[in-house]
Amino acid sequence: MDPLVESMRLPEAYGRPTQTLAWDEVRGRLERAEHYWLATVRADGRPHVVPVDAVWLDGAFHFGGHPDTLHQRILRRNPSAAVHLESASHVVIAEGTAQWITPSEALAGRLAAASKEKYGYVASPHAYRAGVWHLRATLVLAWTAIDRDATRFRFAG
Repeated sequence: MDPLVESMRLPEAYGRPTQTLAWDEVRGRLERAEHYWLATVRADGRPHVVPVDAVWLDGAFHFGGHPDTLHQRILRRNPSAAVHLESASHVVIAEGTAQWITPSEALAGRLAAASKEKYGYVASPHAYRAGVWHLRATLVLAWTAIDRDATRFRFAG
């Protein structure tokens, strides 16, 4: 699904972007990134940020982790989350709602293959069948120079 693409409206002091980035380029960065930072919000309103390994597949992040980790416990109570890449010069920030899913055998196999290709190791497809977090972005912000190409991508739903 292709997003609505628009220049970000920034405070005047930051400049006025004159270009937008191409979704294919930004999606490619999401697919190729090795690590991601996951931001969630605790019940008392304090933020929690943690690096996670993930696979961007079929327009969504897929990630796991032990059920006792803080980010897993937070997501079970409040599934709103943001994921961003490590780079501060090629920024990509994705916001959405995480959902715990039990992938089909076919999707579990694709996730295992993508993880193996990306990280060189993989949990068995059976481990993926036990469940993963699936975060489909509703909003993605990206730029390489905030005053030149700060771009907002909005997704339906």
